Amino acid sequence: MDRTFRALADPSRRQLLDRLEERPGQTLSQLCAGLDMARQSVSKHLAVLESAGLVTTVRRGREKVHHLNAAPIQAISDRWISRYDRERVRALADLTTALEQQMSTPEFVYTTYIRTTPDRLWQALTEPAFTRRYWGVALDSDWAVGSPVTWEEGGVTITDPDQVVLEAEPGRRLAYTWHTFTPEWAAAHGFDDELLGRLRGERRSKVTFAIEPMGEVVRLTVVHDGFDPGSTVVTMVGEGWPHLLSDLKTLLETGETLPVPEPASA
Repeated sequence: MDRTFRALADPSRRQLLDRLEERPGQTLSQLCAGLDMARQSVSKHLAVLESAGLVTTVRRGREKVHHLNAAPIQAISDRWISRYDRERVRALADLTTALEQQMSTPEFVYTTYIRTTPDRLWQALTEPAFTRRYWGVALDSDWAVGSPVTWEEGGVTITDPDQVVLEAEPGRRLAYTWHTFTPEWAAAHGFDDELLGRLRGERRSKVTFAIEPMGEVVRLTVVHDGFDPGSTVVTMVGEGWPHLLSDLKTLLETGETLPVPEPASA
């Protein structure tokens, strides 16, 4: 956390984070536009923020785009915000999420650092017995590009020819299309027909996992994209991924998942 607080101490770096919060996925040139800072200074500030884990980058062709990363802020929240205050914090987060839905190209980007190996992390992402423990979902595939991916959750099995592996480099990179929203899946989650109709009306998204060894830890970057503007799905996955990835990290580092928080008393 020392790196996080040192990075946040500089007003110029906080300004860059504000710009990324307002519009995620900006290139260096886009971030420089309208700022009273030299390009070299912006680049140096971004390097500090990335070193602290507050900014993560994703390649888009020849360009590198920057995203605000919530993981270090989540760690601060988990350490100092009591469970009795979380509902107030969640209300503010819901407001931020609602504003983010106005983006023309919504996507979810999250980076975390896990004390494990690339092979072990790959196993955790691809083996049904593993995914069931931290996700509650058994993913079944041979994980070859073009192969189908079967989802099983709460006794509901989801198969579809469009649920396929898009990229597969063991220990390095994995991507697949998101599952179909079926009536059986909606019923299992208690979703009504109106919500199911909205979800089924959106185009199919995809999720990508980038795995990078960094000494004793592995950097995992998750990008969930391909959403329609104003997507309902991106709101739902944006709320689910942070806890899911925290469970994954805890499982790999301790052998256990996070406890389910108790509801606050009235």
